[in-house]
Amino acid sequence: MITAEDVETAVGLALATLGDAPAEKWENPAGTLTWTCWETAEHLADDLFAYAAQLGLRRGPVDRYVPFELIRRRPEAPDGVVFADRSSGPSGLLQVLESCGALLASMVRTAPPTARGFHVHGAADASSTAGMGVVEVLVHTHDLALGLGVPWTPPEDLCDRVLRRLFPDAPTDTPRWATLLWATGRGTLPGLARVESWRWYSGS
Repeated sequence: MITAEDVETAVGLALATLGDAPAEKWENPAGTLTWTCWETAEHLADDLFAYAAQLGLRRGPVDRYVPFELIRRRPEAPDGVVFADRSSGPSGLLQVLESCGALLASMVRTAPPTARGFHVHGAADASSTAGMGVVEVLVHTHDLALGLGVPWTPPEDLCDRVLRRLFPDAPTDTPRWATLLWATGRGTLPGLARVESWRWYSGS
């Protein structure tokens, strides 16, 4: 099971890592993405907010994403509904991320067992929703760490739990963080083809 505490742990570790980044590097590309580090952090916050919103529905049909209006600020940037006030600087950006993480953790913690959030890869219960949020935090913090020039290695046990929950076909006898990077198209594993198009299995 992936829990609200796992979401809080992942977000807390990410904030501790990203808080040390030089302010002038937030416009660097985030790893291999076309997005800047600032845009990637906004996208991550938006993901956490969106998963919380999906899990919050109590009346059907739960067969599509909640229809928030999406905005894209430049052609190469991600679209979303959550944006940080640029004048607040990186510290304000990280507050937005922290707040959206807290929203998701709270929704996971309080959702009834019957709650399901729509996702194209399967309607997600609270545990799967928490897992999706954790994966987003872990891999996008990886992207951010590359762009910002800060180290990032999340706990192996947390990586293992999300792999087992959302990536049932991933190998189980390989290092967990390296395997999560491989499963999300960000790394390689010996003897295995690189993943060019990835998905998780969030259905419950």
